[in-house]
Amino acid sequence: MTKNTTLIIAACVLLAMAGLAQAQTTTLSVTVGPEAALTVNTGTTNMTTTGTNFSIPYTGTTSLTYEIRTTKTSGSGSVTVKITADFTGSGGPSVTTPPSTGDALTYTCTVSSPGSACTGSQTASTASSTPFGTWGAGASSTKAGNSASTAWSLTDDPVYATGTYTATATFTISAS
Repeated sequence: MTKNTTLIIAACVLLAMAGLAQAQTTTLSVTVGPEAALTVNTGTTNMTTTGTNFSIPYTGTTSLTYEIRTTKTSGSGSVTVKITADFTGSGGPSVTTPPSTGDALTYTCTVSSPGSACTGSQTASTASSTPFGTWGAGASSTKAGNSASTAWSLTDDPVYATGTYTATATFTISAS
């Protein structure tokens, strides 16, 4: 009987203590805003030509991955590209001052859904950013990101001095 009495007293003490416990809550709030991120997957885009008579331009492709989220009803997003450092060295190609009329660094764009790629061939510029891709309201990429690419083309001009020339293309992404 003493054993049962001890168990009953212990159970009563536990029940009494349980009655003293208090539960508290909090409300969790998060504001999700527009956001964008861009990764250039091709650190160096080697441009080559298969021509032997200057009629085939130097070409190369830069691979990108984008992540984006735009505002549901009025949002938008874009990627632009600008040549922030012209081709180095004298006697070679130049975006700012091409050695011959008609020389140009141009590109076409590929942007996977939900983005829209630039239309047609674009001429790269050192003076201002040029279009690459756009997104409308309520656009969102996959968590792993979506693919995009730039296919570059540079006139093969016989006046270019032999050598290796490099330029820097800077891509900028934004979302609202």
